[in-house]
Amino acid sequence: MTAESMRSKVTLVNGLRGLMMVAAVALLFGCQGSPSSKPPIHLNPNMDDQEKYQPYEASKFFADGAAMRIPPAGTIARGELHEDVPYYTGFLRDTIYLEAAPVAVTMPELQRGQERFKIYCSPCHGRTGDGRGIMITRGYPPPPSYHDDRLRGEPDGYIFNVITNGIRNMPSYRHQIPVDDRWAIVLYLRALQRSHHATLDDVPVERRASLK
Repeated sequence: MTAESMRSKVTLVNGLRGLMMVAAVALLFGCQGSPSSKPPIHLNPNMDDQEKYQPYEASKFFADGAAMRIPPAGTIARGELHEDVPYYTGFLRDTIYLEAAPVAVTMPELQRGQERFKIYCSPCHGRTGDGRGIMITRGYPPPPSYHDDRLRGEPDGYIFNVITNGIRNMPSYRHQIPVDDRWAIVLYLRALQRSHHATLDDVPVERRASLK
């Protein structure tokens, strides 16, 4: 090995050592100290600091100083045109309720209603609809049983309206439960009521032998 190649090798080794020391020092100082109160440096901020108004924020652009604007009269938000009044309210007209739910009774619909019932209704009304849910054991006023003659005789639209707007101690669930799911719950509730007052005539003929 010549003296020239030896010097090159030594220079390379020293350079690598220097880089390793710089990296070690940077790593050491990066793990030390307390959090800084200064905002982080954004090399590529993208949309982190976009110009926009937050809800209820003030604005100097409008005369009333509010950034949020009242929709023009007669306008309807996308998806909010509820032309089918009975479907969205449970009323046939004025104060007359729909007698029957305006949706088909299918197994998927009943299963969906059962799932939503267990989530939103059973804590107070109980899994069987007897009004003895777990909330009652925590001091909440007990609701009436779904199997009372009065509730069994109420039209489907009445139950839908109660889910939507609440009644007495029961709050409104219009924001938690979409319209489709409210009707699914109504269908499941009817099936639940019927199961508690069923007779042999309600059982399909081909299955009656298995009950005897």
